[in-house]
Amino acid sequence: MPDTFVLALLINAAVLIVGMLVLWRVAVKIGDVSFIDAVWGGGMGVLALISWLHVPGGPGARASLIAAMAAIWAARLAWHLYTRWRGHGEDPRYARMLGKAKSEGRFAAAALKFVFAPQAVLLFITCLPAQLGVLASPAPAPLGVLALAGAALWLVGIVFEAVGDAQLNAFRADPANKGKVLQTGLWRYTRHPNYFGDACVWWGIWLAAADAGLWVALASVIGPAFLTFTLTKWSGKPLLEKGMEERRPGYKEYVERTSGFVPWWPKRG
Repeated sequence: MPDTFVLALLINAAVLIVGMLVLWRVAVKIGDVSFIDAVWGGGMGVLALISWLHVPGGPGARASLIAAMAAIWAARLAWHLYTRWRGHGEDPRYARMLGKAKSEGRFAAAALKFVFAPQAVLLFITCLPAQLGVLASPAPAPLGVLALAGAALWLVGIVFEAVGDAQLNAFRADPANKGKVLQTGLWRYTRHPNYFGDACVWWGIWLAAADAGLWVALASVIGPAFLTFTLTKWSGKPLLEKGMEERRPGYKEYVERTSGFVPWWPKRG
């Protein structure tokens, strides 16, 4: 990896660390870390844009495409999660995680150790395709086949995320649906259209970055690979679905006939 890229990544890391420390202090002051979910998306958009500002020799078309894909995704997701937090208050996941520490007066240390520090590291790693893809695309870097394919996959992801979130918001806004399971629209074909869209977005950004060369593809594949693992095996689908069968009548049947991630025709039951 060129020394100029290393320096750029170090600058990005420094900006991220400072930003996380400032937001950590905000979380300590208000006694709630739940807005970190919005920071997750927004932070990656910021890193992509900072990378675009210090591309050696100036950004080319591919750098601008990758930065735009990351920034658009980040802005939509950050706003969606921020407004959700403002509307619903503290996330029960974080309340359970930090509840004991808060009652014992250890909230500040626990928030830094278990939320802000890990999120900063994982955010930086997940965003590697956008950072390296932009930095490795100085003018007049053209848009190759991989970049165009990545943009197409990104578009599929954005549609799944935005439409899936809009359908879920509309469903929850109707009091008649309280306690029910959304099983129409995109949710008929996958239990998590927003998570599937998230994965598509970042595999699309990775494809566009891979257009800059094999070394970029190899150095940044950990980003979308980790994100997909998180969504399907760690803190995404498994955590969200835990206990849903007990809280939502009909959820077990919904799981049995509906794909868990990749959209597919529902099973006939």
